[in-house]
Amino acid sequence: MRDDENPYIVIEREGSGLTSFVVGALVGAGLALLFAPRSGEETQAQLREKANQFRGVAEDRVRAAQRDLGARLDRAREGVEARVGQVRDAVEAGRDAARDARADLEQKLERSKAAYQAGMSAAREAAAGVDLDLDADDS
Repeated sequence: MRDDENPYIVIEREGSGLTSFVVGALVGAGLALLFAPRSGEETQAQLREKANQFRGVAEDRVRAAQRDLGARLDRAREGVEARVGQVRDAVEAGRDAARDARADLEQKLERSKAAYQAGMSAAREAAAGVDLDLDADDS
């Protein structure tokens, strides 16, 4: 017998696995309701109880996620505030260093001006003394 003569089935997957899961869950729930040994009222009561349990678990998980997210946000906020403080401190230190450097430069400039003026005065006095000496030699 050849393989070509046997019938075969082709299965194509479309959509996400979540869609298949939901469809399977709905089909399973429907079959469970059809073949359930309980009455409709008992089944409905059990479904309500399970739904309430599921809701309670979901609410607990949401609260836990909110607390976790809040804690993470607080840690992130503290980290950002610490970094902002470090930047402020660095900027202030830079300003102080610039202020000190400016004051030091102004002092050096004043000393240079004073030395220049003293040098000029000495040069004028020396030049005036040379002129006087020249006049004294001529006599």
